[in-house]
Amino acid sequence: MFDQLAPGWRLRRVPDYLAAFETALDELPRSPTRVLDIGSGTGEPTVALARRWPSAEVIGVDLSPGMVEEARRRLPADLFGRVRYEVADASALPFPDGLFDLVTLVNMIPFFDELARAVAGGGYLLVLATQGARTPIHVPPQRLRAELGRRGFEEFAEFAAGAGTSLLSRKSGRT
Repeated sequence: MFDQLAPGWRLRRVPDYLAAFETALDELPRSPTRVLDIGSGTGEPTVALARRWPSAEVIGVDLSPGMVEEARRRLPADLFGRVRYEVADASALPFPDGLFDLVTLVNMIPFFDELARAVAGGGYLLVLATQGARTPIHVPPQRLRAELGRRGFEEFAEFAAGAGTSLLSRKSGRT
């Protein structure tokens, strides 16, 4: 289904759909060097991350080959070599443990064990629901806090901006 929706996917977005995402990113105490955007769709959040941190390596992954193809097609030329998109399953990511300083999910099912595996100690996880509780894939913040807390995440902060909500959390460990 998502492969067929990919060409027009970005047209389904409201103008401020990343507002709560950007608000949470403003709170990061340092710039990440490696960023993973899970469920990147046609790539808008991935591009926003790359623009925010020009020295970071940014990877967007999506299960839909059509979404990844569209994201690659739309990638601005100035981001070639620093941003890449891959087809990947969020429940079994093809990356080494603790590789990422920041992992983001936009309207995605959180596979908690896999998130904990991918985020480096001292790194951050950002979960965005672009329509808040009305988002089709919405996990209440209480559940996010409980599940992530059991997996070594701490320092939770919640944000609301535009129609969306986000939760930012730091994984315990090195800083």
